Amino acid sequence: MKHQMELTLASATPAFRRAARRQRRLPSAHWWFDQMRKAVDEAMDWQPAPPARPEQTHLLLAAGQTRAA
Repeated sequence: MKHQMELTLASATPAFRRAARRQRRLPSAHWWFDQMRKAVDEAMDWQPAPPARPEQTHLLLAAGQTRAA
């Protein structure tokens, strides 16, 4: 005969406590997104970086030979 063991977690919170915690987090989430919008609105424009230098495709060896890299 198989028996099923019931396991309860001590840290499980009732639904009303979870809802209260969610309501506390909402104002801080609104604050965070307001700060991010403000940062984006106040961001300054950057000039693009200059083009990269050409890539070296051959390696000069000591004996004067070249080998493709």
